[in-house]
Amino acid sequence: MRNLKLLKSLHCAAAEGVGLPQCCSVRTDTGTVLIGSGYGFVELDPKTEQITLDVSLTAEGFLPDDGSGSVVGIQDVSDQESVCLATATGDVILSNLNTGQLECVGSVDSGITTMSWSPDQELVLLVTGQQTLILMTKDFEPIAEVPIHQDDFGEGKFIALGWGKKETQFHGSEGKQAAQQKKITEVPPALPWDDCRPRVTWRGDGQLFAVSAICPETGARKVRVWNRELALQSTSEPVDGLEQALSWKPSGSLIACTQSKPNKHDVVFMEKNGLLHGEFTLPFAKGTIKVKELLWNSESTVLAICLQEIKKDGSKPNTYVQLWTVGNYHWYLKQSLHFGNDEKNHVISLLWDPENAYRLHVLCARWQYLCYDWFWSTDRSSGENLRGQADVAVIDGEKVLVTSFHRGVVPPPMSTYQIQLPRAVNEVAFPLAPEKDGHLAVIDARNTIYICRYGNSPDEDLKVSAGMVREEGRTIKTPVLEKEFSLQVEPFDTKPLHYRLLTWVQDKAFLVVSQGQNSSESLIHHISINEDMRMEIRQGVVITGHVTSLCCSSKTKSCALQTEDGQIWKYAWDSPTPELKPWMDGKGHSVKFLQPCLQIALATIAGEEVVLGITSRSRMFINNLTVATNITSFTIHNDFLLLTTHSHTCRCVSLEDTTLTALEALLTSTLSPNDETVRKVERGSRIVTVVPQDTKVILQMPRGNLETIHHRALVLAHLRKWLDSLLFKEAFECMRKLRINLNLIYDHNPKAFLDNVGLFINQIDSVNYINLFLTEIKEEDVTTTMYPTEAVSVKPPSQSLDVKKVDVICDAMRAAMENLNPQKYCLSILTSYVRKTRPELETALQKVHELRENPPSTEAVSAEEALKYLLFLVDVNELYDHSLGTYDFDLVIMVAEKSQKDPKEYLPFLNKLKKMEMNYQRYTIDKHLKRYKKALGHLCKCGPEHFVEFLNLVKDQNLYTEALKLYSTSTCEYKAINDAYGEHLSSKHQYEEAGLIFARCGNHKAALDAFVTCNNWQQVMCTASQLKYSNTEIAALARSVADKLVEQRKQADAAVLLEQYAEDYEEAIVLLLEGALWEEALRLIHKYRRLDMLETNLKPALLEAHRNHMVFLDSQKSTFLRHKPRLSVVRELKEKAQQGLLDEEVTEGPDSDLFSETSSIMTASDMSGKYSHSNSRISSRSSKNRRKAERKKHSLKEGSPLEDVALLEALGENIRATDKLRSEIHSLLKVLVLFEFDGQSRELQQTYDELLQLMESSIPEIWTSSILPSTATPVLGPHSTANSIMNSYQQQGKINNPTQDAELFVAPKLMKNVQWKLSLLQ
Repeated sequence: MRNLKLLKSLHCAAAEGVGLPQCCSVRTDTGTVLIGSGYGFVELDPKTEQITLDVSLTAEGFLPDDGSGSVVGIQDVSDQESVCLATATGDVILSNLNTGQLECVGSVDSGITTMSWSPDQELVLLVTGQQTLILMTKDFEPIAEVPIHQDDFGEGKFIALGWGKKETQFHGSEGKQAAQQKKITEVPPALPWDDCRPRVTWRGDGQLFAVSAICPETGARKVRVWNRELALQSTSEPVDGLEQALSWKPSGSLIACTQSKPNKHDVVFMEKNGLLHGEFTLPFAKGTIKVKELLWNSESTVLAICLQEIKKDGSKPNTYVQLWTVGNYHWYLKQSLHFGNDEKNHVISLLWDPENAYRLHVLCARWQYLCYDWFWSTDRSSGENLRGQADVAVIDGEKVLVTSFHRGVVPPPMSTYQIQLPRAVNEVAFPLAPEKDGHLAVIDARNTIYICRYGNSPDEDLKVSAGMVREEGRTIKTPVLEKEFSLQVEPFDTKPLHYRLLTWVQDKAFLVVSQGQNSSESLIHHISINEDMRMEIRQGVVITGHVTSLCCSSKTKSCALQTEDGQIWKYAWDSPTPELKPWMDGKGHSVKFLQPCLQIALATIAGEEVVLGITSRSRMFINNLTVATNITSFTIHNDFLLLTTHSHTCRCVSLEDTTLTALEALLTSTLSPNDETVRKVERGSRIVTVVPQDTKVILQMPRGNLETIHHRALVLAHLRKWLDSLLFKEAFECMRKLRINLNLIYDHNPKAFLDNVGLFINQIDSVNYINLFLTEIKEEDVTTTMYPTEAVSVKPPSQSLDVKKVDVICDAMRAAMENLNPQKYCLSILTSYVRKTRPELETALQKVHELRENPPSTEAVSAEEALKYLLFLVDVNELYDHSLGTYDFDLVIMVAEKSQKDPKEYLPFLNKLKKMEMNYQRYTIDKHLKRYKKALGHLCKCGPEHFVEFLNLVKDQNLYTEALKLYSTSTCEYKAINDAYGEHLSSKHQYEEAGLIFARCGNHKAALDAFVTCNNWQQVMCTASQLKYSNTEIAALARSVADKLVEQRKQADAAVLLEQYAEDYEEAIVLLLEGALWEEALRLIHKYRRLDMLETNLKPALLEAHRNHMVFLDSQKSTFLRHKPRLSVVRELKEKAQQGLLDEEVTEGPDSDLFSETSSIMTASDMSGKYSHSNSRISSRSSKNRRKAERKKHSLKEGSPLEDVALLEALGENIRATDKLRSEIHSLLKVLVLFEFDGQSRELQQTYDELLQLMESSIPEIWTSSILPSTATPVLGPHSTANSIMNSYQQQGKINNPTQDAELFVAPKLMKNVQWKLSLLQ
């Protein structure tokens, strides 16, 4: 639904050559035009309107001196910096554009009628006067020569399989002889005005070309298709009235021709096999015009047709150039250029620019040259009014197709209205004023402005036909003609399309742009309508350069102009003296786009009015900033910027609370899963319009059909406004229609919802809708997950974690419904019970039971309907169980009757229950429902005769804690439960807790066994005392427990037992010396006055401990000094391997991406090497195997894959083991000094101190910041490929124990706060 609008035009008439122009070609590298005439050729520079080169062909004798010669073809040969010309006499001339030297590269005796170069300029085709084709290379070496007219169809001849032969068909009264008769198709000869010249057209890829020529036998035209080797491919079928125009669509699908039919004049399309395929009719009466040329642009989107009226009664014929496009299988006439009947304005040559697809070059008689640049634009109404129609106007010749998307989406080529005008339309414009939304202004090919407005009565001067939308019971407003004005054209400018960029800025004010008297100037005109409904035109400002875009803001009345160099100007059109100045941004810099934009718009971002633009290459600018490079279309809707991108998404960005920097970051960032600003759309979609006060976004697909989407960002913006205004009904209906999660009604503003629950229920006023809302609520806050927004939502005051969102809503809704009308909202009340986090099914069933006991009025819900609804919400078996749990047998039977249960199943069970005592009955029901805690309470009340059953239930269901609460501590039942509980804990190997339980209930023997098993020697001695053990038994018990403590290296506890209970202080001293508890051992020696043990036991133990520590420290130091330099070497080798400095391959392991920076050079083959395969075969069925695998993975063997990690692990263990000795060495030093072992103590302190300092200084060198493990998260997102995601997951899967291995990269912490040195030894 786009129109082809004029971007800029260039008119050059000042320079005239000798003779009459005959053909032209464009030099794309310089922008000049080569024009051939009867005397030679010239090179014209349109910008300066000067002839830069004039080459005569008469001096060399290639053309006659009187100018009667003819140049049949001219072509710029850019790679040779030459121009190739062909004359009618048969000469092919090559002229060097730098030197002007002429060279005749070939000559044809019979003359040349046509010369055509292939699109890649590798081949040149000549059509001779003898109706032959000569194909040559670009160096003019002949390839082949064949006659045009051949009897053979070509290599693409159709193959007949013999099915449906005429001989086998029934011919009626004609008889069998009709099968042998050959039907001769008579084709009338070519039309009288046909110039009889062959026409040549190439396909876009240059592989095929078509030739249209007059058949000498029939006198009619035929089209033949040839390949690059000049082999005939196909011949067209006989076509009545086929004309001379011929053009092959560059995309290669169709060949355009024209055909004169008995009652109309058509443009027909032919496939490469010669069969017709499609057509459209030209808007002229039969026999009034002739088509001189057809020409496709390089993108195959626009078909230019050059037409001329047929002379009648001596009148001067008019010349036209029409531009046609196709959409949704309908051909639209987008532009019609009327060149009048003056002979000097007749079109001689028409061609599209080979590089700029929308630049049209026109050469007229008398050396007039025109250049038109076109662009696509969607003409839509502003859409800011509350009752805006969201009109979109489409030009189709003399019709304007208006579609009002506010009323309905009508797919093109249909429309809501069709406005028929007297002449072809060139441009339409809608007013910027919101109150005039829907009005329309039109400029036709004669520079006449029509102003249309909506009215109730039909207009006799304006033919308006209604389209596809009908409104029952309402008067449909249709456009009526308000006024018609004719615009005057300056005398110096007689070319078509004098005015462009019509903009309706005010109720009775327009702006329009035209070319100035100088081709490099543009004029801005002000058009105003006075009180007498007369039009006044005044010239505003003359601006240097071509104005290519003009836009105004309806809010700020600002007007922005863009010139062809991308400069943005601010035009004060509403001031008494119009003023033009550069547009300045917020920093005081003038705004200039890096590239000229085809569409510009004004918007306000962060309080600053900015200019937005989009180029033909999909780059988008905002002021001087490039914000995106993949934008295909955009529009401004209220405070939103809507964009479509090459990645097939539609983005909707709010401009209200953003900045230019934030907007640039948003448009260039990767997409998040729940980003409401992004929506996937069909490939190639473009924005048509956005319906005002609605969420509809109309998109058009490349083939022309429409699609309506409701963009999530627009929908949520509308919903938030409705919810802020407490318009719950509108919000609910929109959310239900567009499938928005209904949790948003509460999550948007929980306090407002809870304060207005009654209003919500009254507005919804539908039990079904309320039930739908209740069933969809969940604990998730959708404003942070599904629909996140930067705006801060109003959240309720902090509640305890036990209060759930679902429960709060259900309780509030139920309270409001019970206050309003409990009978009407009965089903919704039941839903509120069921939907709670812990469904209150018993309460819901009780409500149903009350309905059955007290039937309501006839209009209210009955008990049967309520129960049936409950069965819809809850599984019937679950509801039956809950009804059974109420112990109400009437309710149980009522539920059972509505279920599919067999009465033979539940009636015997219920009858059996009715015969039981009440407590035992409830116990049986609770046990049946597996509610064992409640069953335990009921069984407790049944008396001591059921205690055995009670105890069995406790043991089976592990209900010891609950059972103990049901009996007092003085009862025998309490003791029995404790015994059972203690046995249960013992079976779970929880011996200490079991001992406590046994001791509490008085079972000291069992308690003693439990405490002995868990080595709690304090409780053992206490329990033995309670059992009244003798001293001998206590001593034996103490020795037994002490032996177990020694096995656990608890010499201090064992020594206490031996000293205090076994009274064996010598053995206690020996144990203390074994545990290096020197001072405690010394205390006992002096307590029991065994000073002899100082010499026999203590001093030898001290010297042995000193010797062991020295050996250990020496071993630790040598190991540390061996591993540290090796680690540096390994890291250096890996660094070189990463930089590609080593020839040999460094083997990588499966975890190397965690352990060093070499992960960046790791490949999949490295990770699946020999080591990883062998490691994968290690079973993890036992802890032994797992430890073995860990040891193998971190091997210290030189050259192993993870040697650096193994060294790191070994160094860490070395430092930790050494650092742990601080307290032990401190204790040893004190006793050594005490017994005057000064040399040994000083040696030990110095050695240990030196080792600690060495390790402390080496830690920063070993654990550097560069060895931190890299994360191995899989790479996901819109920019990921299948291979990158697969490799990421493979690497992640090959990481073993990442948490455990990551600890290796953390430097060990030294216990510096432990004071271990003795100052007297320093």
